[in-house]
Amino acid sequence: MTAIFKHELRSYFHSLTAYVFGAFLLAFIGIWAMIYNIQASVSNFEYVLSSGSLIFVVIVPILTMRVIAEERKQKTDQLLYALPITTTQVILGKYLALLTVYLIPLAVVCVYPIIFAQFGEVYLLTAYGSILAFFIMGAALLALGMFISSLTENQGFAAGIGIAVILLNYYSVSLSEYVSSTAMGSMIALLVLALLVGVLIRHLTGHENLAYGVCLVLMAAVAVCYLTDSAAFEGLLPKIMSTLSLFERFNAFVNGMFDLTAIVYYGSVIAFFLFLSVQSLEKRRYN
Repeated sequence: MTAIFKHELRSYFHSLTAYVFGAFLLAFIGIWAMIYNIQASVSNFEYVLSSGSLIFVVIVPILTMRVIAEERKQKTDQLLYALPITTTQVILGKYLALLTVYLIPLAVVCVYPIIFAQFGEVYLLTAYGSILAFFIMGAALLALGMFISSLTENQGFAAGIGIAVILLNYYSVSLSEYVSSTAMGSMIALLVLALLVGVLIRHLTGHENLAYGVCLVLMAAVAVCYLTDSAAFEGLLPKIMSTLSLFERFNAFVNGMFDLTAIVYYGSVIAFFLFLSVQSLEKRRYN
């Protein structure tokens, strides 16, 4: 795993990827810091991170689009399978390299509140709590981008899908106000979600019977629950969209609260998508 980590880290800094990523992150946060903290004379650095979180829509696909997709395109992923390490170690090595590249510009950002505190009152505890949450939220998005990259050998396609998915998650709370809140609408959305789960299982495992079985069981469960208590489905779809938003949970830290459930949620998202990335590589290994 250490060899994978060093190789990936070296490749990021031998190309423009790490530098473009860091430049975008620092420039975007710097612009918002100038707008909020300097021009508007606002002491809340956490507001900068809240507004600057939109940059993840761009920088995460930039950093993750090649992490596995390029390996698949150049067929060098077959060399990874010949190494005396497990697929899990390969994924972890690549993911730790991503986190390291992410941490370097974020370490620079950690200096900002201290500098601003020299010229006014800055709520350092809230500021650094928000920076911690910003890091963990970014780590969850990197795991998501890594999984998307494992599904294709086209870097452009991986980046496009990554931008679309992160953008949808960013605006999911706003969009939840416009989706159907009826019980029937929620049931249909859950049926579509069950179908997507079946498609995902089919893609990752190649077992059609397993995919069809899981899909039918989930659909049957949704139908039974709907027939049993349809009132429970009222407003369920908007609630699901709000609950799944990574960015919405970050707002608790911006408001000065250390939300442990949000940390657990981010950790669960990281573990889930790293697990799916491992399964995606395992499928290619056996094929």
